[in-house]
Amino acid sequence: MSIFSKILSKLGFGADAAATPAATPANTTTPTATAAPGTPAAAPPAGAAPAAAPAPAAAAPRPAAISEVDVVAKLEGLAAQHAERLNWKTSIVDLMKLLGLDSSLAARKELAAELGCPPEKMADSAQMNIWLHKTVLTKLAANGGNIPPELL
Repeated sequence: MSIFSKILSKLGFGADAAATPAATPANTTTPTATAAPGTPAAAPPAGAAPAAAPAPAAAAPRPAAISEVDVVAKLEGLAAQHAERLNWKTSIVDLMKLLGLDSSLAARKELAAELGCPPEKMADSAQMNIWLHKTVLTKLAANGGNIPPELL
């Protein structure tokens, strides 16, 4: 799993989409089982396979609910519970610490490479950190996170 995927996961991106398809196949399977009571052995497995195929199609419209992820509220909630005072609004190191991720230089370089940091910024850790923080917040917004403009 990539570091950015871990960030998304820690903030709850995709959690709603994962929960919603579980409800959809249950609803789809129930009518199929009810419609075919005469063939209990053959119909449910056949019905289960087609129900699995429409589930991803049903999951595609569901990510719109992901746009409701309030990143700032989640991070502020985590910061309130954290023993150390972290400046996640401007520091990529503090943001990663707050999410319980490795914030070492090696991990940040890996994340920067993953997100396409320009080589000239990778050579200077301060410039890389500034670029990385802005890029992570921008990509969170692009993935449906509610990020205020002043943080972008």
